[in-house]
Amino acid sequence: MTDIQQDDLFAAQNGKFPSTRYQGSKQKFIEWIWLCLKDVKFNSCLDAFGGTGCFAFKAKQERKSVTYNDLLPFNAIIGKALIENQGTKLTESDVEYLLDIEVLRGAPTFIEDTFHDVYYTDEENRWLDRVSYKIRKMEDEYKKAMAYFALFQACIIKRPYNLFHRKNLYVRMQDVERSFGNKKTWDTPFPVHFKKFVKEVNAASFNSGVKCSSQCGDALSVKGDFDLVYIDTPYIGANGKCVDYADFYHFLDGIAQYDNWAKMIDEESLHKRLKRVDNPWCDKNRITSEFDKLFSHFSKSTLAISYRSDGIPSVEQLVEMLRGLYRTVKVSESWEIKYALSKSKSKEVLLLATN
Repeated sequence: MTDIQQDDLFAAQNGKFPSTRYQGSKQKFIEWIWLCLKDVKFNSCLDAFGGTGCFAFKAKQERKSVTYNDLLPFNAIIGKALIENQGTKLTESDVEYLLDIEVLRGAPTFIEDTFHDVYYTDEENRWLDRVSYKIRKMEDEYKKAMAYFALFQACIIKRPYNLFHRKNLYVRMQDVERSFGNKKTWDTPFPVHFKKFVKEVNAASFNSGVKCSSQCGDALSVKGDFDLVYIDTPYIGANGKCVDYADFYHFLDGIAQYDNWAKMIDEESLHKRLKRVDNPWCDKNRITSEFDKLFSHFSKSTLAISYRSDGIPSVEQLVEMLRGLYRTVKVSESWEIKYALSKSKSKEVLLLATN
């Protein structure tokens, strides 16, 4: 058997994690994280701040019973497509149905009406309205989640910085020399990107033989007994600034909640973000208390905590908090990397708390 055939066999049995452009993704560290867990015996686990789902996906590949959780609705849909889904795939006829939008009655025009000259062209906004309408009409919940995954990724890849943090369509449209980004990718039609990501989400779909689930909510509201809980919270860096994922990806959350989108928009913002919800994880005066509550909430489980060496609170503070609940607390450091949109270098840290 050739190396290519072995890779194909592995993908069929274990799936292949799709490409991601998500801020803070741990995909580049996932094998290192798993190595840090090599002596931990567990069958069930919770990915409490799931994000891209790379940890949950790795655990699923290892035949663990995985619960994926994230506060953002669009991420929970991604979790449903990649983690809860046990082998369902989108067919060619599914894709043909979704992209057949030329003659379409009843489709709303909210994106076209609301986001003129914000993120995409009028034609692209019209396409998003129509394709998202077709997705909402799908009956199979896993095919629907997979279609949303492809749509979300297509939206991200066509955005400068892969974010929705400001009104900057002009960055794409200006005829100037650029030192960043990929105008060819930005200008590639949505259907082309969509088909690419359908292939990726299909390649990720596999049946692990063990029940997995995806849910949407605050980590502190998650109920159940888990052998291991993986924690990768939003970070507050030494400068006191936090990565506000809700603000960075609000457009995708809007698509995920299309029927209620109009009521959720902060009309005072130029880029039509959603109304902000209080988030203690982005408050340097409250984040330590949140960690304390989180550690206590899951104190019966082994904890694996991804963190940064320059975070607030400090690694030393987190270790002290954990030692009040666990017999053993181990800190592992990875190599230095440069985080996206950050001028500082920071080491990736994993804290492992066990009894």
